[in-house]
Formats: sequence, C-alpha cells, structure tokens
Amino acid sequence: MYKQKIRKGVGFLIIFLVIVLVYSPQFRNLNNFPTYLRITEGNEKSLTFGLPISVSVEADKEDIVNLNGQQIQVDRKINLKNPIDIVPINQGQTNLKLKLFGIIPIRNLVVDVLPEVKVVPGGQSIGVMLRTQGVIVVGQSVVEGADGKKYRPAKDAGIEVGDIILKINNVEVQNDQHVAELINEAGRKNQTLLIECKHQNQIVVREVKPIYNSNLEKYRIGLYIRDGASGIGTLSFYDPQSNKYAALGHVITDGDTNTVLEVNEGKIVKAAVSGIQQPSKGQPGEKIGVFLEEKNVLGDIDKNTNFGIYGVLKSKLDNPYYPQPIPIALQEEIKEGKAEILTVIDGQNIERFEIEIQKVNRQRYPSIKSMVIKIVDERLLAKTGGIVQGMSGSPIIQNGKLVGAVTHVFVNDPTRGYAVFAEWMVMEAGIYQQQSKSA
Repeated sequence: MYKQKIRKGVGFLIIFLVIVLVYSPQFRNLNNFPTYLRITEGNEKSLTFGLPISVSVEADKEDIVNLNGQQIQVDRKINLKNPIDIVPINQGQTNLKLKLFGIIPIRNLVVDVLPEVKVVPGGQSIGVMLRTQGVIVVGQSVVEGADGKKYRPAKDAGIEVGDIILKINNVEVQNDQHVAELINEAGRKNQTLLIECKHQNQIVVREVKPIYNSNLEKYRIGLYIRDGASGIGTLSFYDPQSNKYAALGHVITDGDTNTVLEVNEGKIVKAAVSGIQQPSKGQPGEKIGVFLEEKNVLGDIDKNTNFGIYGVLKSKLDNPYYPQPIPIALQEEIKEGKAEILTVIDGQNIERFEIEIQKVNRQRYPSIKSMVIKIVDERLLAKTGGIVQGMSGSPIIQNGKLVGAVTHVFVNDPTRGYAVFAEWMVMEAGIYQQQSKSA
C-alpha cells in the first residue's frame, strides 16, 4: 500500500512537471521553431531552444545529418539548453523526433538536405512572345444575318468569355486567322461547327451554326478571340550547365479574361527600355520597351507557370555585376533588411539598386508571395516611382546569394511589392535535379 502511494505520488509529480514545462515560456518558444527545414550541402543550421532539459533524438534516416558533430544513433540524447548544430552529410530527407524522457514526443523536425545550386543572375530586359494552345475567347458580339436580324450563335451555344477553343470539327486550331478560315469554310458547306473548348478546366463540345454576314461576305459566330500575348519582362537567372532559364516570377495571363495562357510555342528576344511611365493613383507604372532582333531568339518558352516562364537559352548571357554563378539562398537563410535588385531602366544596361526586405513568409510548400520588399534606392524611385510593370523577374540578391525575384507591386504603394523565393523558381526549372546529377 505504501509503495503504491509512492508510485502515485511520483506519477503526479511527473505530470505536474510536464504541465509546468509545457506552459513555460521556453517551451512555447520551442513551438515557434519550424517543423520543416531545408539545408544545402556545405552549410549548417544552428537551432536554439533554451530549455534546461535533455531529450532523446530519433531519426528515420541516420546518415543525412549530424547533430553537434556526431551521427544520430539510437537513444542519442542532447541538451536543449545549448544550441543544436545541424550539419548535412548526405543529400536526402530525414525526420527528427525529439522525445522527453524518451517517450513523450515534443517536436518533429523534417530536415531536407539539398545540393548547393549556383546560377548566373539575370536582370536583362526581355521581350516575351507567347502563342497559346488554342485561342482564347476574349469577347462576344452580334452577327447581322442576311435577313437583317441579329444573332449570337456562339453565346447561344454556351461558349463564354475565357473559354479556350482547341478544335473545330476535329481540326486543331493554330491561331485566330485559322479559326476564321475554318468557320467560313464550314459555313460555305452549310455545316454545323463542333467546337471543342476548355471551359472552367473541363473539355466540352459546343454545336454552333455559322451565320452569313452580307456586309463582310463571310460567315461568323460572334466571338472576339486572341491567340497569344507579348510584352516586356526581366530575366531572373539561368543555369550555366544546362542553360535553363527562369523569368518573370509570375504566370502570364490574358489581360482581358485573366485566363492562364497555356504554351503552344513561345520565345524570348532582346528588348530595350525606351522610357518609364510613372505610376498614378491606383494604376501601376510601366516600362516602355521595344523588341530588338526578333529573329535573333534568346531562348524558347517551354512552360508558363505560377512562378514564371521557363525554357532554355540558345547562348549564355553576360551579367556585368555577377559574371560567375552565385549560390541560391534557401528561405531559412534570408533575413529582413538590406538587399539589391538587378534590372534595366534605360536601354539594355543592367543596373543594381538598393531595396529592403521587409517581411519573409516562411513557406513549406511553393507559393508566390514569399517576401514583401520595398524600393529604397533614391535614384530608382526618382526614375520609376517604385516597382513598375516590366520589372517582374528582376533578381534579388542578399549577402552574395540569389534570394528571389520581384513579382507584384502594391497598387496603393508602388514603392512596395511581393517577391518569390528563388528556391521555388529553381525547383520549377528543374535545376536542382540537373546540378545534382552533374555532381
């Protein structure tokens, strides 16, 4: 009976100590630490918990990282009062489990060891010429028939603004002119059009009867369509081994419908900035650019994603400030404070300008709004008023590493905007895999 009381008393004491520990400021501080950590080979990460206790550490893979210079083994114990140095020894991922008294889980930390990737920063102005898969419906109109009545054949069939026309009568459409020819040809043959569309991410087929317009002497179905887009942007970086590049940092959408443009073919060419349209109230500014040597293509566009456009350069490009590749910074390395961007504001000359990283949003999964940045360079502010259209993709460099690229401007405050982590763009480009294989 006496021993049983002692065991109960010890049990209550342990429970009490655990409760005190859990609600202590130090333990709450432990909860602020990430559950996911990326580290590149050759670097290390130090974590400080400040808890005056020892815990056991288990790892599902023991050959990925060392803790405090020693390999993780069964029943490995560490003191959380002292900093924990995590040193990568092999590429891969491991799950570290911290347990109190060897049985009570208090923290799981997934550590992902990636190869160190080096790229050449961009900053060059580029002309983007993109042709879509199919054509985008950007508007609707009435068709006046030979009887003088007004018709809306496409609308009545269920075709809407934002739909993408892929095929007409089982023929893949190439461009807006091709669509007009297919419609007119079917009309002359008195055929009903079977139009295959992508509507709200679903493939549907609409039956449309063309109407003869006596004024134009052609058959029409009452649609305004577009088969591509073009504009000025900024190259973010490229891999000197594979010549894979990344640019813009955000997806290209149709300006009227906000539809994402799916790439059929595209290219980037040299561009020069001839002027700057300053931002006005509620309206972002813009680089005024001209395409140079459209036949001399810098590279192809293979894909258009949430994190920019990607492809392969036909030749290497020079950067006067960073002629040699520099490392990619993982998000854990990025600090609030001073940084710089590379961009063109006059002609083709890349220039560097001072900015401030005001906020870093730690992201376990890829997302575009990774950082909030602010333009602080007086010369750039005088010239552009802040972030302007055409600056998207401008590389951001901090402490000699590429940390991200400019993506969006705050319309109500053009001195500030969003940027995306470079690591997400590198993953999208497939450069991690490329350089890992080369290594």
